[in-house]
Amino acid sequence: MKRHRFKQDRALGERLIQEARLAREMAEHLPPGEQREELLKKAHGSDVAAHIEEWLNSPGLKAPT
Repeated sequence: MKRHRFKQDRALGERLIQEARLAREMAEHLPPGEQREELLKKAHGSDVAAHIEEWLNSPGLKAPT
């Protein structure tokens, strides 16, 4: 079975930041409640993942010796 492959048009960090921004925008239009909290958690998780990805790709990161 052949895998369908595609090339991403944006870097992972950019996609994560965009996902966080969209989740926050959607949460703004919801009343306080469980659904809003879930969107805010998703936004926070995407922000954290973007920062980790940025840190991992930083030029100052060195392999352990």
